[in-house]
Amino acid sequence: MKIILVLLDGLGDRSYEILNYRTPLEAAVTPNLDRLACLGSNGLFHPALPGQCLPSELAHYLLFGYGPENFPGRGLLEAVGDGVTFVDEDVLCLAHFAEVSWQDGEPILINGRDDIKGDAQEIGRMFEAVSPHESSGIGFRLHQTRRNDAILILSGGASPYVSDSDPMITGRTIGQICPLSNNPEPEKAERTAKALNEYLTYSYGVLTGHKINHGLRERNLAAANFLVTQRCGRRIVQELFSQRWGLTGMLIASGSIYCGLAHELGMNFIRVKDSPDAGKDLRERINIALADYNHDFIHVHTKIPDEAAHTGGPEQKAEMITALDCGLDKLVKAVETRDDLLVVVTADHSTPSESSLIHSGEPVPLIIAGRSVRHDRVCFFDEVSAAAGCLELLRGRELMLTILNCADRSVLMGHRMGKTERPYVSYAYEPFKLTR
Repeated sequence: MKIILVLLDGLGDRSYEILNYRTPLEAAVTPNLDRLACLGSNGLFHPALPGQCLPSELAHYLLFGYGPENFPGRGLLEAVGDGVTFVDEDVLCLAHFAEVSWQDGEPILINGRDDIKGDAQEIGRMFEAVSPHESSGIGFRLHQTRRNDAILILSGGASPYVSDSDPMITGRTIGQICPLSNNPEPEKAERTAKALNEYLTYSYGVLTGHKINHGLRERNLAAANFLVTQRCGRRIVQELFSQRWGLTGMLIASGSIYCGLAHELGMNFIRVKDSPDAGKDLRERINIALADYNHDFIHVHTKIPDEAAHTGGPEQKAEMITALDCGLDKLVKAVETRDDLLVVVTADHSTPSESSLIHSGEPVPLIIAGRSVRHDRVCFFDEVSAAAGCLELLRGRELMLTILNCADRSVLMGHRMGKTERPYVSYAYEPFKLTR
């Protein structure tokens, strides 16, 4: 049975007065999502624990059934997705320029990543001005990935167990880099923190006097006078998705982190582009999934709800969800007519349209529809209606276990064929031979 998981990134939200105390999903016009809800089992999902606010990359890693202790970091995933050259021992983190203002001897973030308005070429020249560099035996080099985004690569025995400098919210103080408590390599982490603080200090000195920043100020634009860093990581060899779940996997998405995640987990990846027509984009991705017969599990991703929450308000997010729903028409017809298809629709996290939080910790709605899947009494797809469904609340790897079960791929617990106990029926074991 083919499994198609449609992931509407950041779909969950909160209730707003402007929407008559409904969420954007409740306020959106979603006949296709509602039909899918009527065709199967409904519930709520959280990749970790309700209340925990997850970034998309970690949420995806967890919903694929992996544990947080082996997460390699967003910096590494973006580097892999963007084709950045590094070796497995390197540490990679996200970096971008920001503007700080000193108040009482402390650097306060006054303009974040998107507030720096120089073009890609100007920003690239400033990245080049502070890279490469070496401090305390650790080398630093920047690889520009987008206009004001870069991967910072630390080499020479660096440790990923250090804190972030980027507070992510304007008005807050830039953080001193420090080694994380109780980390497994304290000496390396101490040296890395020291070197990274020295590098950020060096970069501040270069950027403050850079001629491009003088030009930005003359144009009344924010000056890119500080390099901020976050989410260090290092490669951790992962168990392949096919080994963990007995499914050949493919991921269809537009973002580099999903390309990187697919690569690290051994899933095939199809990179697609986002256009102004969100519904058309989603329909085309679903068409690819429906036409594919080489993979058991296909993850179809769209970032649109998350972006709408970050850049617009509740009403705009509702409009974008309405547009996405139009792209689900063929998927509804397929699950109504095919016996070989299991459809799952959910999100990775909630993204509040109005909040100081970047992502919030409320569970998201979940549908599982297909042949012989239980039909509950839920016929609307939203955060409140889904809570009355028969799936109740699934967390973390419970989603993949439930998908295996609904696809008739689960093994009877305790039945062991071969050296490794698996949650799925495995044929990878040696046949019996008569002893002589």
